[in-house]
Amino acid sequence: MTEPGKPILSPAFTPPGSGLAALQLRDIWHLAPWAIAIGFYFVGDGFHSFGTNILIMILFTLSLDLALGYAGIITLGHAAFFGAGAYTAGIVAVHMTTDPLVGLALATVLAGVLGIITGMLILHTQGVAMFMLTLAIASMFYEVANQWRSLTGGDDGLTVPRSAPLLAYFGFAGFRFDFRGMTGYLYTLSVVFLWFLIAWRVVKSPFGRSLDGIRQNPRRMRAIGTPVWWRLVAMYGLSAAMAGTAGALQAHATRLVGLTSLNLELSGIVAVMLVLGGERRLYGAFVGAAFFMIVQDWAAAKNPVYWMFVIGGLLMAVVLFLEGGLMGLLDKIAGLFTRKPEQKAGGAK
Repeated sequence: MTEPGKPILSPAFTPPGSGLAALQLRDIWHLAPWAIAIGFYFVGDGFHSFGTNILIMILFTLSLDLALGYAGIITLGHAAFFGAGAYTAGIVAVHMTTDPLVGLALATVLAGVLGIITGMLILHTQGVAMFMLTLAIASMFYEVANQWRSLTGGDDGLTVPRSAPLLAYFGFAGFRFDFRGMTGYLYTLSVVFLWFLIAWRVVKSPFGRSLDGIRQNPRRMRAIGTPVWWRLVAMYGLSAAMAGTAGALQAHATRLVGLTSLNLELSGIVAVMLVLGGERRLYGAFVGAAFFMIVQDWAAAKNPVYWMFVIGGLLMAVVLFLEGGLMGLLDKIAGLFTRKPEQKAGGAK
């Protein structure tokens, strides 16, 4: 499998008479997640709501990968920003406007600001101290939402009114959120795609490369003049903004915002998704979140009480036997098809 930074259209081979480069088999992997997502829209009748939830968790997992995987910020309180985004979108829909884009924008900005502010606090520490601070901040967010009943509904939560048609203010009244969830699915997929492009550009930029160096050796990066703390704060804020977007999408999709969106258990679940898929891979968020959601749905249907045993067993197997998570396994499978004939012959000896 190629490095994510390589272009999809590879100039390695150009067919006679063609001005476009041929798609290499290894590069098709970059198109596969999006082809599957678009194909599901046409064949997943009756399951679009479930597909929307998978896309939301993919975005949430991707946000955690930016902070934990690429920047090395140890956090188990990422649900604080997811919940902040969800409550912001819900409150905007109840008290201001039902336009989903307004709620989405405000949720993203607020979560990003909260990420920068809390990042300035926790990034003065490291290791266990940082870990505990993220838990403390997430617990504070949870209690604020629980006690501020007049705004958040407390433990009863918020019932979010149905979103207005997409782009209604621009005269496009046909994109209504139907009960089958088809419009919501395309809306969520579009937002995930835009955020993925941003994440891709960030991790492949000099800024992203410097964060990789900071994760490996922050002292050396400081010695060469890199503003380590500020770059970590910026990445943490970007990660929080992305998590807030995911929370807003969930508020619009489920039309209900509750304390579960701020629960510490949610932070643990998204961490499991990231480990299953593989850190620092971007597409690992797609594989891990989708795999977790599908297995969870299947296992819960088989046994609603003990389904977590299945998830726990899978996590142990991936950690013990699959280096790099499920993406590592996909790399090995892709390698069987992209390996040159002489390499196959050499390996068979």
